[in-house]
Amino acid sequence: MSLKEIQKQVDEITSQYKLQYWKPHEVLAHLMEEFGELAREISCRFGPKNKKPAEDTKEIGDEIADILFALCCLANPLKIDLDEAFKRMTDKLQKRDYNRYKRKINEE
Repeated sequence: MSLKEIQKQVDEITSQYKLQYWKPHEVLAHLMEEFGELAREISCRFGPKNKKPAEDTKEIGDEIADILFALCCLANPLKIDLDEAFKRMTDKLQKRDYNRYKRKINEE
């Protein structure tokens, strides 16, 4: 599924509500909450932090999907095509970082 298809699906889901999208700064605040949930799960699972006894374990993939949904809620009303934006970003990284990191050596 492309990012464009994901954005379309988010648009279809949110279109059923009277207020389809929040204002950008409100979505950004929600996005930070979602990142906090992901950070807590990773910190508890892989770091030194322990969960509270009544606290459930969350699926990391679900937390990442929550972030993706919120990002689409930010991009859609701003008419940002995430496929195009992602392509521009990866092209930039390929050029900028081509010799920045040690590359794998093909072993034959």
